[in-house]
Amino acid sequence: MKVMILAAGLGKRMRPLTEHTPKPLLRAGGKALLEHHLLRLSAAVFREVVINVSHLAEQVEAFCGDGSAWGVAIQWSREERPLETAGGIQRALPLLGDAPFLVVNGDVWTDYPLARLRDRRRLAPGRAHLVLVDNPPQHPLGDFRLSPSGRVEARAGSQAGFTYAGLGVYTPAFFAGLAPGERPLRPLLDAAIAEGRLEGERYPGQWADIGTPERLAALDAALAGGDATRSFR
Repeated sequence: MKVMILAAGLGKRMRPLTEHTPKPLLRAGGKALLEHHLLRLSAAVFREVVINVSHLAEQVEAFCGDGSAWGVAIQWSREERPLETAGGIQRALPLLGDAPFLVVNGDVWTDYPLARLRDRRRLAPGRAHLVLVDNPPQHPLGDFRLSPSGRVEARAGSQAGFTYAGLGVYTPAFFAGLAPGERPLRPLLDAAIAEGRLEGERYPGQWADIGTPERLAALDAALAGGDATRSFR
């Protein structure tokens, strides 16, 4: 199974840290955020990785090289300007092939056992499987509900659901017909929910959305202190 790491964003909420350093290369626990992903992917025996880049792309490419330092092979999907999540994936589809692929947001940290997602390599065309987590303080209502059968459903009103972890398996057909350009992912997820094509699971382990300098500092302190049980939400 191939993997796509989303790393093309501007990191606006992380400024001024991202004015001269791309967000994937910000450090926590002594390693770049992107390196945490590459290490975990390699340990889970994912070998083919596609990374999209835009903002300060040359720094990201220089840091990663061909991926051999982590035992992976990296291909680059270059964007003249950030194309958002769905737009970036659509641009990279020729590199991702015909089989289901794993997508990892570059600005999250998690101890999720990535090898488990290989079980989703037989997803039917047009479907996707999302990893959901309990809601962090900055997103108290979450994104979606999850049925007992594992079907992802729309969240209604003030009823709390779960938060998309930025980790999921998608089939190429999930993006069929999507025009090139800047495209967010959420409308595609909502359409898939309406058509019963979206499944998921709740992960109760460690996860952090590293969206602000404060949350980056909290993750850095926890990892540097070896506190693997701390909740970063």
